Amino acid sequence: MYPYVIAIFAALLLISNIGAVKLIEFGPFITDGGAFLFPLVYIVGDVLSEVYGLKAARRAIFLAFGLSILASLTFWAVQAAPPAESWGNQAAFEAVLGFLPRIVLASVCGFLVGQLLNAYVLVKIKERTDEKALWFRLVGSTVVGEFADTLTFCTIAFYGVITGEEFFRYLILGYFYKTALEVLLLPVTYRVIALIKRVEPTYHREG
Repeated sequence: MYPYVIAIFAALLLISNIGAVKLIEFGPFITDGGAFLFPLVYIVGDVLSEVYGLKAARRAIFLAFGLSILASLTFWAVQAAPPAESWGNQAAFEAVLGFLPRIVLASVCGFLVGQLLNAYVLVKIKERTDEKALWFRLVGSTVVGEFADTLTFCTIAFYGVITGEEFFRYLILGYFYKTALEVLLLPVTYRVIALIKRVEPTYHREG
C-alpha cells in the first residue's frame, strides 16, 4: 500500500500548488485555490506517519518535495520556450502556470517545514500513547504542522502583496480552515488508517 499512499500524497500536493496561484475572496476573507485540496495532503501525511513511521514519512515528504520542484522547473521551461506562431495563449499560460519564483519558494518551503513537523509531532505523541488516543496525535500534529506551513507560505508568497489586516485575515482564515477541515474529516481518516493497518503486512501494533 505504501507506493499508492505516496502517489496520492504527491498528486494532491502538485494539484494544490497549481490551485494556490489564484487568490479567492469569500466576503471579507481571502484564501488561495490550494485550500480546496491541500488539507488532504496533511491527512495523507498523517496516514504515512501513523502507519509507516517517521523514516518512511520523511522519504515520502522529500519525494513529493522533489516532484514539486520538478513540476515548477518544467512549467518554467515550457513558459520560456518560444510559442508556435499559431498559438496565441502565451500570456494566459504565463498568468496561470508561469514560473513565479516567490510562489514556488513559498510552496516548497511551507510544505517541507509543515510536513516534517507534522510527522515528527505525530510520531513522538504515538511513542507515548501507542495505539491509544489517535485523535489526539492527528489533531495535535495538524495544529503544529499546518501553522508552520501556513505561516511560511503566506509570508513568503503574499506578504507585501497583501498587507495589514487583510494579510492577517488571509493567514488566520487559511490556518483555521485547513485545521478545521482535518478535524471534520477525522472519521474518514480513522477509517482509512484502520483499513491500511489491517491490510499492510509490515504494520505491527504496539502496546
